Amino acid sequence: MFKAIVLEKTDAGTQAELRDLDDASLQQGDVTVDVDYSTLNYKDGLAITGAGPVVRQFPMVPGVDFAGRVAESNDTRFKPGDAVVLNGWGVGELHWGGLAQRARVSADWLMPMPAGMDGAQAMAIGTAGYTAMLCVQTLERHGLKPGDGEIIVTGANGGVGSIAIMILATRGYRVVASTGRMEERDRLMALGAQDVVDRATLTAPGKPLAKERWAGAVDSVGSHTLANVCASMRRGGVVTACGLAQGMDFPATVAPFILRGVTLAGVDSVYQPMAARIAAWEALAEPDLLAQLVGNTREIGLAEAIDAARDLLAGRIAGRLRVNVRR
Repeated sequence: MFKAIVLEKTDAGTQAELRDLDDASLQQGDVTVDVDYSTLNYKDGLAITGAGPVVRQFPMVPGVDFAGRVAESNDTRFKPGDAVVLNGWGVGELHWGGLAQRARVSADWLMPMPAGMDGAQAMAIGTAGYTAMLCVQTLERHGLKPGDGEIIVTGANGGVGSIAIMILATRGYRVVASTGRMEERDRLMALGAQDVVDRATLTAPGKPLAKERWAGAVDSVGSHTLANVCASMRRGGVVTACGLAQGMDFPATVAPFILRGVTLAGVDSVYQPMAARIAAWEALAEPDLLAQLVGNTREIGLAEAIDAARDLLAGRIAGRLRVNVRR
């Protein structure tokens, strides 16, 4: 028997509860994993509360990532005892995910634990950190360099935003954090931001073009915020878009793209090929960065995750939440 958070669809909406399950209830897969840690991401918050159409089938065990050790394997790439990480591939949406003490998944979705990293550290990073690294790597693939100018990070108090600040700062970029919680200014500056702006300056409808300021951007917010960021990019600037905390609409014009040569690059963290995943996770294993990432993380137990999901969507949580599913 093992414990798991299970989501059911009812007439009143999504119901989440902690249950005892057995292996017979697990879904099909090549590898069974004893999960040690998962995380609580914005997408998990939407799934658990039913606030967004994340879950595609019920019942569902949420949790878009996990770290643990192989218990059983029918695939030669993995053997019992191997430390593994999984994020994306539809777990927690289409296939039972990581907010459980046991999971059975396709071997194609699993990645060996990066060298120099353990399960607790991996889930201090989780999907949010992995996505942040993909965004930074995308900026750099488009030629962005530390001397090019300021980089704005929206949703700065969230998981992706806070980790993006740390990664960019450790690489020598001048980072400006955008947040709706200006009382968190000192914390964001400690993470590596050199300035903090109120998100209210970006969330309302704006002009097709604004004064040039940003050389690059990491946006996890979407909607008017993303449109205003694009409008205020410098000539040749690069914007990475990876989230929709404000909304999935994009009320912009083509002006920044055809008059300033701005690039808008979408970042999909769910179905990245394995080579790109490994490159991102290995970059996150840099010791100084890893220590800082762990310091930005608060750990909760599995039973606390349901209430924490509500707090996450309400904007009452800063930084990362790691879920110790054994607590």
